Amino acid sequence: MILVTGGTGFIGQALIHQLTLLGKPVRTLLRPSPTSPNLPRGVPVEAAVSSFRDERGLRAALKDVDVIFHLAGNERSSSKADLTSTDVEGTRLLVRAAVDAGVERIFYVSHLGADRASAYAVLKAKALAEGFIVSSGLDYTIFRTAVVYGPGDQFTTSLAKLLRLSPGFFILPGDGSTLIQPIWIDDLITCMILSLEENIAQNETLSVGGGEYLSFNTVVAGIQAALGIRRKELFLPPPYLRMLALFMEQVMPRFPVSIFWLDYLAADRTTALDTLPRIFGLIPARFHQHLDYLKPNQRNLQRRKK
Repeated sequence: MILVTGGTGFIGQALIHQLTLLGKPVRTLLRPSPTSPNLPRGVPVEAAVSSFRDERGLRAALKDVDVIFHLAGNERSSSKADLTSTDVEGTRLLVRAAVDAGVERIFYVSHLGADRASAYAVLKAKALAEGFIVSSGLDYTIFRTAVVYGPGDQFTTSLAKLLRLSPGFFILPGDGSTLIQPIWIDDLITCMILSLEENIAQNETLSVGGGEYLSFNTVVAGIQAALGIRRKELFLPPPYLRMLALFMEQVMPRFPVSIFWLDYLAADRTTALDTLPRIFGLIPARFHQHLDYLKPNQRNLQRRKK
């Protein structure tokens, strides 16, 4: 049995869908909530309801589990995020329960730039969580990923929403030259499953990204091209843009972009270009070739399918 935490999120849903297509028995851990969970539709997956602090609930969720894919995190909550409780302490409690339950291996999705000494909260929290996993005694694989994109992501989809809302101009942090290395969701999922099935990168931390380095300017231009719109680019120092984003979160409860993205863009977030071909035999997708899901006709088609 495979347990997936964060199974209702962007990466979690894609992973569960692929695991079940391969005939793997999957259970996802859901935190108690008054709202209905956003589980993948038409997919045979078990659900276990428990918080990380519920020791009895965790034991039940881990019954017969051999492998954990730990994807749960709180950064989507932006300025309201409790990274200590979810990302750090939650990982510590999950790992302790996994050791007691006899789990064989744990996979964890982290970020490029994760560092205990980082000035950025998300990157520090991810590094602390990694530390609990590495020191647990469990077999593990940690994927430090570049920004992941695809339908329903918190990157291209959120930027597209902002671009549509923008009144003729779009504000970019700094001079927009920060380099990122977007990785297509299907490529990341393929790496995770190959790592499981072929025992690749056991007890290793892998940095993975797409096949090209792109400036944030180039990424925004590609999204505009997919949307068929054009916005004038304005540049603002990151500290001022962060203040603006915090203000917008207060006046727009569903503001589409997390303030943590500004932290992510504070420095180049790249890794070796040959990791996927060299380790997984996979040629990564090119960014501009996989943005059709942002086009208006494609979004309407996806809504009808739902």
